[in-house]
Amino acid sequence: VSPWGPALGILYPAAEAKTLVAASESAGGAWAAATPETRVGILIEALVRLNAMSFEMGNAVMHTTGQAFPMAFQAGGPHAQDRGLEAVATAWVEMSRAPAQARWEKPQGKAAPLVIEKHWRVVPRGVALVIGCQTFPTWNSYPGLFASLATGNTVIVKPHPGAILPLALTVAVLRDLLAEQGLPRDVVLLAADSAEAPVTKDLVADPAVAIVDYTGSNAFGAWVRANAGAAQVYTEEAGVNSIVVAATDVFGPMCANIAFSLALYSGQMCTAPQDIFVPRRGIETDEGHKGFGEVAAGIAAAVDALLADPARAAGVAGAIANPATLERIAAARGLGRVVRDSAPLAEGRSATPLIVAVEAADEAAYGEERFGPIAFVVAVDDAEDGIARAAALARRKGAITAALYDTDEARILRAADAFARAGVNLSVNLTGNIFVNQSAAFSDFHVTGLNPAGNASLTDAAFVAGRFVRAMWRRPVAA
Repeated sequence: VSPWGPALGILYPAAEAKTLVAASESAGGAWAAATPETRVGILIEALVRLNAMSFEMGNAVMHTTGQAFPMAFQAGGPHAQDRGLEAVATAWVEMSRAPAQARWEKPQGKAAPLVIEKHWRVVPRGVALVIGCQTFPTWNSYPGLFASLATGNTVIVKPHPGAILPLALTVAVLRDLLAEQGLPRDVVLLAADSAEAPVTKDLVADPAVAIVDYTGSNAFGAWVRANAGAAQVYTEEAGVNSIVVAATDVFGPMCANIAFSLALYSGQMCTAPQDIFVPRRGIETDEGHKGFGEVAAGIAAAVDALLADPARAAGVAGAIANPATLERIAAARGLGRVVRDSAPLAEGRSATPLIVAVEAADEAAYGEERFGPIAFVVAVDDAEDGIARAAALARRKGAITAALYDTDEARILRAADAFARAGVNLSVNLTGNIFVNQSAAFSDFHVTGLNPAGNASLTDAAFVAGRFVRAMWRRPVAA
């Protein structure tokens, strides 16, 4: 059933984990034997074909995740394809870093030199498993999928039971293309399951699975890491993203920017802010001194203004992917003083941002991820206290993004140091149409791998280099 209301009525073939793994292993020889040039060429063609069906993919993402169509089209289509291409390009760089063959000579004085002919080949690790999430099935899955395929591994794609269609379409494109090239379709397999009959644990625990890419909760991520055996595991998990409001010379635009970040896709992005640290004695602004309550009220009013038009509200906030999010909103109302209450919109299963004011001592309220349109405005001693608390929280619980509003250059640089040590990407004084939620392929490294929000970064060399090894054969030749 779509979060927007209609029943989708789509059925998918199912198979046992051991059947999928056996089929994947069977296809591995032919795919590993293909040259890196062949594999990369096939994957670039796959991305071209996926790009051509971006409108269809946008609708598939919209009706499985609850994203409004503009975001579903953009993030589920071209932006996800960018991330896939980035992974292919990074894999190509790593695979081609060393030559395929070389002639090695060692002088022997008056004697003839020793000459050895050396050959190197890229050897994949084997079967890779990609575990998708419900909210961004393509954007979060394409990096691991394309990195593993480019480096010669076969891949089993295990979508979230609530968001199968976008990855099913992706797998279909890849399988058809492989068949056209005379390669086994089973290089890529779909592992569709349901909440009632899951297969993920069986796949993770299979000793033949050599690579696991996982996006999802910390709780299941911990299980994956503990039960994946010797497999290489790459994760993006949960975290608590923060904003520190220290001072601003553009109070209105600041509030509008924060409001959009809170409302976008109803806070269901791994990069969405949750905690807003504000000095309890207030801040200096271009509109004069603003007390803690005035800052919180300014952000709440900006959310109201953003969502006042029903059509725009639906386009920004989208729908709620999982009904459990509505339960979290209800529970969060009791965690502090409600500055702005959450309410449904006219379309779909929806909820606008809930904003709750709390004290810094109330870490039980704001100190864990509460996924969805839930935000806390946290009263702290001063700006330095807010920066320290946000960075410490990132180190302990994880964070992918952080934002700072300030007019003190020295403090901005100190904050950049603090968040870097916590492994968080920091945005400073964002206004207008650039938001802390956004991450661009070929420009931004998504997640650092330095805190509990994830152990991998999209896309650096480390994300692809461990997916293959280099093996050599050599023999002496006449000088």
